Amino acid sequence: MASLNELLDAAEKANKNYDIELIKKAYYFAEKSHEGQFRLSKEPYITHPTSVALILIDFGMDINSVVAGLLHDVVEDTSVSKSKIALNFGEDVAMLVDGVTKLGNVPLSTKKERQVENIRKMLLAMSKDVRVIIIKLADRLHNMRTASGWPEQKRRNKSLETMEIYAPIAQRLGMRLIKEELEDIAIYYLDPIAYQEISDMLKEKERANATSLKSESYIKYVENMAYNRIKHLVKDPIISGRLKSHCGIYFKVYVNGKDWDEVFDIYAIRIIVNTVAECYFVLGAMHDIFTPLPNRFKDYISTPKPNMYQSLHTTVIGPGGVSFEIQIRTKDMHYTAEYGIAAHWKYKQKVSTKTTLEEKLSWIRRIIETQNESENDDEFLQVIKTGLGSEEVFVFTPNGEVKTLPAGSTIIDFAYSIHSEVGNKMIGAKVDGKMTQIESPISMNQVIEIITTKVKSHGPSRRWLRVVKTNEARNKIRAWFKKERRTENIEQGFEEVKREFFRNGIQLSKGQFKRFMKGVIEKYNFNEVDDFYAAIGYSGINLLKLMPGIKNFYLKFEKEQEDKNKSQKNIPHSKKTTGGIIIEGFDGCLINFPKCCKAEKGDQIIGFITRGHGISIHRVDCKNIFPVKDNIDKIDRFVSVFWEGEPRKKYLLFIDILAAKKNNVISALTMKFSEYNLQINSFKADSVDAEKIYLTTSIYILHLRQLGSIYRSIEKLDGVMNIKIYFKKD
Repeated sequence: MASLNELLDAAEKANKNYDIELIKKAYYFAEKSHEGQFRLSKEPYITHPTSVALILIDFGMDINSVVAGLLHDVVEDTSVSKSKIALNFGEDVAMLVDGVTKLGNVPLSTKKERQVENIRKMLLAMSKDVRVIIIKLADRLHNMRTASGWPEQKRRNKSLETMEIYAPIAQRLGMRLIKEELEDIAIYYLDPIAYQEISDMLKEKERANATSLKSESYIKYVENMAYNRIKHLVKDPIISGRLKSHCGIYFKVYVNGKDWDEVFDIYAIRIIVNTVAECYFVLGAMHDIFTPLPNRFKDYISTPKPNMYQSLHTTVIGPGGVSFEIQIRTKDMHYTAEYGIAAHWKYKQKVSTKTTLEEKLSWIRRIIETQNESENDDEFLQVIKTGLGSEEVFVFTPNGEVKTLPAGSTIIDFAYSIHSEVGNKMIGAKVDGKMTQIESPISMNQVIEIITTKVKSHGPSRRWLRVVKTNEARNKIRAWFKKERRTENIEQGFEEVKREFFRNGIQLSKGQFKRFMKGVIEKYNFNEVDDFYAAIGYSGINLLKLMPGIKNFYLKFEKEQEDKNKSQKNIPHSKKTTGGIIIEGFDGCLINFPKCCKAEKGDQIIGFITRGHGISIHRVDCKNIFPVKDNIDKIDRFVSVFWEGEPRKKYLLFIDILAAKKNNVISALTMKFSEYNLQINSFKADSVDAEKIYLTTSIYILHLRQLGSIYRSIEKLDGVMNIKIYFKKD
């Protein structure tokens, strides 16, 4: 548990001339405010803000940030007001505490809305004062370090949020140490089996490689080789080795399906020198004693990453035929690589002043501007994930202008990054002087020339919407279709609505359809039904993602029609079915008990809507209805049922998936479960062969009306080949 003495000791050793008395004052203020409050681990709550302040001191943050770290939960969790913070500690501290507090207060209706609003608030807070998000990162880091005291589902939810939002923000701010620790802890909780396998494999590789060289450590052996080669060439070089982070290996091996032998940077050594010239000098020396791998050299000194990172990277073959990465940088570059934007405070006199702090954070404003063009929350989340987390590629126009795009971007993305008219009129492209397919992905340092036409009617293809990587390109393509193809969009949108309604069992007469669609467009804030169809046609909205909400609306609509008919016939309405069974969403309907499983009171049961015979009641493990594999239309006919007078239980649903190894299926599947707020009971991944994996997972589900939507969401994940679902007794 972090204590005041530990905090004061760290502040005195930091060589930052911290105001020790102010830190004491803030500590006692926070301690009194949180008096009687405890964390889930049973520790006094004051240990958390004290630990956050310690992390901020390690970052080298200014005194107001440290004080705000001590007070960051006071306004949110106690009766203390912002004005009282300002009165006691000044307006700057009060502003920082208020900024962190607002990030946690998002009382919106759905998880997705909360997540989007949280991200939006983070970006706005960063654009005003980046210290707010640095305090929030310190807060999240300590919470993740102590997450063992949380319930399992909370650990998983927070870990997923950390992977999707906080770690990418740390990466974008250049805070590598924080980013890697957050990711490693998150993977430990999201996939503990894989985490342990990685730990065991790293130990085994280090043991085997060290033994082959008759050395205690392979890393130390390589460090000594490098030092002996350059100690006479540069003054006081600093050489250190490391193993790749668990998360870095996890994504390459378990998500992208690479073999361990294809991970070339499990080992790495870092060489820190004094000048830029020495960086290139040492690079040549390393290539003299180690064999460089082709196409594995990256110069981030001449072309820094957007998060300010600068270094030379090269991958070589070392002793014993083991590949490892060498990173070469100056001391100033190293400070920035480790602490990112926080280096502005930690090493203020040493950090380069070529760019201002405002310029270093210009990417935040670009994301906010792009968000203003996004038409829905899903789109904005995609902007964030590509804008924060992805690596970037630098390419050139024929005039030598540099364009920075997310890794995986296509030539189409490049064209739209120049101008919307260039993209709209593109008919071809040359890469390094050779004609190339416009849907091809771009690579580092390519020179790309876009060939356009002057024909006015020419425009983009709808297929491009599925190909492009950047939201900028996607928005510009949609804008063209929205303006130029309205009639076509309405027709296409109407056909898609009919197709999806049929697939989801939405059956309406002509008159009912008009009334139903009027309710749908009101629900999704459209003035005219043609506007709704047009938005679907030009991909402004994704109908598949709206279908769960539309299906729920249909059930209510159907119920209203049924009630209306009953009231007209003066038939009393019963809220319970016969036979002691209660059925979710249905009242007073016909039920039957098939002989295939003979469900009895006490059994966990499931309902199946038959055609003309009411609802049949089966045990959840009845082999007559599961597993569902081929006859997918059955899924939409399952309903939740339970015995009257007995407590309602969640269903334990098993899902078996065959998927391609190279696709990011595991993390995508986990995210889908999180979107539906489903509790994961078990998760297992087995390799089928070099190309495929077999996933077996079980989740708890309360409302079986979600089943079809969940199934189709999984079915559409990139790389999924086959799905089988079935229930078991819980």
